[in-house]
Amino acid sequence: MTTEKAPTRGTGGGHSPSAPGEFAMRFTSTARGARLARRLVSHRLAQWGYPYDSGLNETATLIAGELAANAVRHGRIPGRDFHLRLTAPPFTPGPIRIEVSDTRAEKRPTLHPANPEAESGRGLFLVSQLAERWAVVPRSGDAPGKTVWAEIAAD
Repeated sequence: MTTEKAPTRGTGGGHSPSAPGEFAMRFTSTARGARLARRLVSHRLAQWGYPYDSGLNETATLIAGELAANAVRHGRIPGRDFHLRLTAPPFTPGPIRIEVSDTRAEKRPTLHPANPEAESGRGLFLVSQLAERWAVVPRSGDAPGKTVWAEIAAD
């Protein structure tokens, strides 16, 4: 399921990128689903006017990739998808917000100091260093699980 809410604006090159707004989609709780989520975040941000090689696109894509990978690795219940939501305020300054929801409420992520010798366990530390704010909250509505969100400034 994909939802998108954004007005469009024309450009002189015949290309009509959409204005920042909202992009939301469910993904399979697999490594392939996490990779696709990361790529679609990067693609959507580029369509919204944040080029692939911009720092904002790279940071948001890295955060989305880490949150999606954590949802697959630690929040997976067989047969259940994870949900990603990307929002950016249209035509006004404000943060870009990345939310990843999964169905495992009992497995809340915890931030640990990054161990340079460890092969894993640095993802949430990276998110904490790159995001302006981040948190773990219960999933909205009656849906089971949790949502991990992060915001970055869209200057």
